Amino acid sequence: MKIADVIVTPVAIRDAPLRNAVGLHEPYVNRIVVELVGEEGFSGFGEASFSSSTFDDLMALRPHIIGLDPLNLNAILKVVDGRLGFPNPSNFDPVFRNFDLTPRLTNHFLTRTYGPIEVAALDLSGQAMGAPVSELLGGRVRDAVPFSAYLFYKHAGGGGEGDDTCQDTYGEAMTPESIVAQARQMIDIYGFKSIKLKGGVFPPDVEIATIRALRDALGPHVPLRIDPNCAWTVDTSLEVGTQLAATLEYFEDPTPGIEGMSAVRKGLQERGIDMPLATNMCVTSFDDIPESIARNAVQVILGDHHYWGGLRSVVELGRICSTFGLGLSMHSNSHLGISLMAMTHLAAAIPALTYDADTHYPWLHEEDEVIMGGKIQFVDGSVLVPEAPGLGIEIDREALQRGNERFQRCSYRDRDDVAYMRRTVDPNWEKLLPRW
Repeated sequence: MKIADVIVTPVAIRDAPLRNAVGLHEPYVNRIVVELVGEEGFSGFGEASFSSSTFDDLMALRPHIIGLDPLNLNAILKVVDGRLGFPNPSNFDPVFRNFDLTPRLTNHFLTRTYGPIEVAALDLSGQAMGAPVSELLGGRVRDAVPFSAYLFYKHAGGGGEGDDTCQDTYGEAMTPESIVAQARQMIDIYGFKSIKLKGGVFPPDVEIATIRALRDALGPHVPLRIDPNCAWTVDTSLEVGTQLAATLEYFEDPTPGIEGMSAVRKGLQERGIDMPLATNMCVTSFDDIPESIARNAVQVILGDHHYWGGLRSVVELGRICSTFGLGLSMHSNSHLGISLMAMTHLAAAIPALTYDADTHYPWLHEEDEVIMGGKIQFVDGSVLVPEAPGLGIEIDREALQRGNERFQRCSYRDRDDVAYMRRTVDPNWEKLLPRW
């Protein structure tokens, strides 16, 4: 079987005004849907976060991928590697990361562009062969994948603008009490068994109080996490870690960089605290792992097939984590069901997955989903691993077209939480990591 066509479709989905360490989510978040059409009529789908550079790269790669065998992933990777050229760092992840112009930066661009192509190729191959993607990744080791509720401090509003504004399902959440209410609502709807709070928004004492309010409300059996996205200095991280040592299952990215995380780990151990540190910010490629292990900086890596170079790369990451005694979970960003199902198949095939995976999926509005039948269902906080071929989904072509039409209408392109925070909340706001 050969790839007969490559279709790259940008879509816009409405996003609630969620806060994070660098600012505020805009009313729309953009995604890229990659479709590989096979000669036999099957189509495979992958999904990526939108950036202008990623979209341009995918369009430039398109004629060079047509004609390749979707099962020959090494040949596809070779084409991507040979055609990307050297990237423009100004377009890379403006929300959180700042990279120097190094060969490692080139690798980040390559993996983020290759990832959705690989997912689509595996989806296409699985459909042609009658096999689920999890089987192509080595076989499932679990039949259901548990996910964690993802809580945010949030302004009032449901996302979208004008006539396209969404209903505000969760309401404003800017206090510990309202975050507890948000958690209860997500647990009631999805059955989540663990909770993650996006921190770095308010001074640390407020966020400590929020975690403690969650513990008091939900009880000791619900694992809790906080992720301030490097908003705290080493000293502040040590203070927060000390106060929450008996409350958190792990402490995610409290401070920037491998060196900073190593200092936090060492400082907590000197205080008799052995709480794991987790990251999706300072260890984001295989190149980062040796230094992190040497410095004992991170004990849990949050893999993400969008950033690590596809599903097979995260399977390999799982083997490395198992070898070195590291925990493994999954990072998430705002996404559609294509990514959720890719994450589900991936998690099903990784024996070393030791923590519930993150997902933003509860924040997706039902009418913005592009999968036939609407949003994917959770059962007791988990997604069942499909037995159908490929990813086990069918694309709603009309919904995909509506998402693309919304993308064409809206003015948002490359994500900019800082600028939106300035326009709507604080005109003097600056990106500052760490802030406290």
